[in-house]
Amino acid sequence: MTSAIELEDVVKDYLSQGEIVQAVKGVSLDIAEGEFFSLLGPSGCGKTTTMRMIAGFEAPSKGLVKLHGQDVTNVPPNKRDVNMVFQSYALFPHMSVWDNVAFGLKQRKTPQEEIRRRVGEMLEIVDLTGREKRRPREMSGGQQQRVALARALVNRPRALLLDEPLGALDLKLRQAMQIELKRIQREVGITFVYVTHDQNEALTMSDRIAVMNDGLVEQLAGPREIYERPATAFVAGFIGTSNLLTGTATGGELKVGGGRVLVPGQDGDVTVTVRPEKITIGTEEPVNGQSAVRGTVAEVVYLGTYNSYAVSLADGAEITVFQQNAHDATATAERGDSVWLAWQAQHSYVIGS
Repeated sequence: MTSAIELEDVVKDYLSQGEIVQAVKGVSLDIAEGEFFSLLGPSGCGKTTTMRMIAGFEAPSKGLVKLHGQDVTNVPPNKRDVNMVFQSYALFPHMSVWDNVAFGLKQRKTPQEEIRRRVGEMLEIVDLTGREKRRPREMSGGQQQRVALARALVNRPRALLLDEPLGALDLKLRQAMQIELKRIQREVGITFVYVTHDQNEALTMSDRIAVMNDGLVEQLAGPREIYERPATAFVAGFIGTSNLLTGTATGGELKVGGGRVLVPGQDGDVTVTVRPEKITIGTEEPVNGQSAVRGTVAEVVYLGTYNSYAVSLADGAEITVFQQNAHDATATAERGDSVWLAWQAQHSYVIGS
């Protein structure tokens, strides 16, 4: 695997009100050539600061930044073979789409014939052919985002850094642009490093995700691994919806809320996570061989494709259950009903196991 970007124990300190605050606390990453890599986490976790150190807009207090094997820790941004796309797009309002995209090539004094060819190719990739003469104000948010992408990509950087570029778009357009971004990345074949706080965005587009919290990477893995096998309670809670159950396991079984959670091979104190869509809800006691707990429905919410149930257990814990409306949108249980929840043993994942 050829590395496009490497961070080696990178630290970023800031001075705030006379005290040193660490925004990034020793992050090491190895991002492959041609990979769609996401930095995911809540506000203030250090993800944007990490990206800005890759771009050269911030200098690390400690550690190394390497691009394609070369140490660029002290190299200025304009000397690094990367481009950055921001949430604000930063298009030139007085210029046409064509001139916005061609701007970097003109600055480099690229021959006119090559400019025409490369700008034309890039506008075709981002599906803006025929809109070359428009000004940014005459375009939708999604189209402006594509212009910003084309302008960044036409210079053929070896890596593209994207800082929450879809944050200003409405939900439907944002979802459509997620698919478009992945398509564009595949077509141009360069490394994308993407900063977001949106879990669905990261899961949809990424080859791998670094989940950050308080300046540290809590887990680095592919989307499925992070969702199905979270490394920490923070990751389990931050990625999608998860139910966390804690207690002392004896002989591979955890007693919870008047029922049992099967955790094969486990003894001692454990934290178990189970996803809401893995759980079934009903009034009949489940058969043996499944985890099964009993509770009372505290809330039922209809969400179109599925119903969401909040179920309170006898010990005070609350479990969320998602039930798809594949055949009938009628709720299986109503608020106040006594119900059984059940799931297969393999769907209980012990954090840290």
